[in-house]
Amino acid sequence: MNKWLPLGMAATAVALTAGLAAAPSAGAADTAQVSVIHGIPNTPVNVFVDGKSALAGFKPGTVAGPLALPAGSHTVTVFPASDSKGTGTPVIKASASLQSGQNYSLVAHLSADGKPTLTPFVNDVSAVPAGQARLVVRHTAAAPAVDVRAGGKVAFAKLTNPNEAKADLPAGTISADVVLAGTSNVALGPAQLNLKEGTSTIVYATGSAADKTLTLVTQTIGGLHSAPGGVPAGNGGLADRGNGTPDWAWLAAAGFLVVALTGGASLYRAARQPARG
Repeated sequence: MNKWLPLGMAATAVALTAGLAAAPSAGAADTAQVSVIHGIPNTPVNVFVDGKSALAGFKPGTVAGPLALPAGSHTVTVFPASDSKGTGTPVIKASASLQSGQNYSLVAHLSADGKPTLTPFVNDVSAVPAGQARLVVRHTAAAPAVDVRAGGKVAFAKLTNPNEAKADLPAGTISADVVLAGTSNVALGPAQLNLKEGTSTIVYATGSAADKTLTLVTQTIGGLHSAPGGVPAGNGGLADRGNGTPDWAWLAAAGFLVVALTGGASLYRAARQPARG
């Protein structure tokens, strides 16, 4: 009877392991992914989160992260690069409320009237259709309303600070520029954007129109591919189900369970048979 016990225990262990692998991590569920974008021209800074140094010597036009931060409210302070200890007057002081499981971009930029500010954006990380990519444009510059053109045609009209517009487009390279709303007066660009399949390309208009410091900052988020519409039948390979547990783990668990159940059935039949004397 005891010879079947190890097999039964092995089956249980494998089944539990597969179940835990499929479950989301408790730690991951309590955090948010955060990227930081520096869009204030000519101002290297130090960034503190809840009083602790997070980014030192952070330069304009730079994208940092993503970092995993606990969900909840956080105080973000931005100091000039010369203030390494964060004891002087901050350039920006703001609160950011983060929800677990979300993906954020925190943008230090100029408001429409030219004052330093911090704007959080929630990034859309849902899957994009096969063969496509996501384009997001965010107006974070001290400038009036603009139109964003792709290939010379208006794709997003009358975009104002601090708002965004987005669309899923066929993957490939496009030529984009920014013009004053309702005109053909180019304020930024043109820029060649390589929109790769399964990615989100986020373009920030930053700087100041009055000071002639307008520029573009680009952030890319990958891993947004859609699952295939169908999987050919057969057993030539073991694919990933997409939930964190590959098929080989499920097949191994099933195999051990079959062995354990077979052993249990044998034991039951042996117990039913009269002892031979």
